[in-house]
Amino acid sequence: MLMKKVYLILFIIASQLLSAQSEGSDKESVFKPGEWLKFRMHYGMLNASYATLHVKSSKIKGKPVYHVVGKGKTTGWASIFFKVDDTYESYFDKKDGKPYKFIRKIDEGGYKKDIEINFDHQKDKAVLNDKKNKKKYNFDLKDSIQDLISAFYYLRNNYDPKELVIGEAIKLKMLYDDDGIFNFKLKYLGTEVVKTKFGKVECYKFRPLVQSGRVFKEKESLSLWVSTDKNRIPIRIKADLAVGSIKADLDAYNGLKHQFKIIM
Repeated sequence: MLMKKVYLILFIIASQLLSAQSEGSDKESVFKPGEWLKFRMHYGMLNASYATLHVKSSKIKGKPVYHVVGKGKTTGWASIFFKVDDTYESYFDKKDGKPYKFIRKIDEGGYKKDIEINFDHQKDKAVLNDKKNKKKYNFDLKDSIQDLISAFYYLRNNYDPKELVIGEAIKLKMLYDDDGIFNFKLKYLGTEVVKTKFGKVECYKFRPLVQSGRVFKEKESLSLWVSTDKNRIPIRIKADLAVGSIKADLDAYNGLKHQFKIIM
């Protein structure tokens, strides 16, 4: 399931960006409804697919929330060999970023999943409904936890990489599948200027620590670059796989709350 791993790379890594501030902060959000990001993904020389993230407004039981929709699809020759049509959705609190609902609906070359997670933070419980297999799983939420999408936006708001030490690892817990709570580490490597289709962009560089095995070449085979401007958006993601490599670049954007800073 190589393409499954490819899409998880984009969404998992994008979810590991930034945070050091306590929950419930009144700090102004760095994003707003209407923000839209598009990433172009390459597998070797092949333009494999596109993925998008779109921020909307909604309500959960009368409570105003952000509703983010992430979509991923293969294009061109890649879609002939391996068709992918993935949708990820997250509903999370506009004030503290806590997730209320997460949806993962994927079709990757016939491999399908239809999952919905509902979070009850008052009871510190989460119920995962595997609709395809008609199974439900219950999880205890002992620590602060995010879903695959809400983590990205929560951390964008609450972490200032300027306060990080080079070589220091950020830890995060997420729940997005019936495999249970996922522990992830992200090492900060400092700043770097990245050449993009928009021009040169100053970025924070991170290296997620992953488990080596059938897919990843080694423990530290992933790299992530995030803009140092107030938007804190992913600019580039690179991964060395057991067979080949993959790169995802920011290809288009709209509705950013702050000006996208380009180095002239």
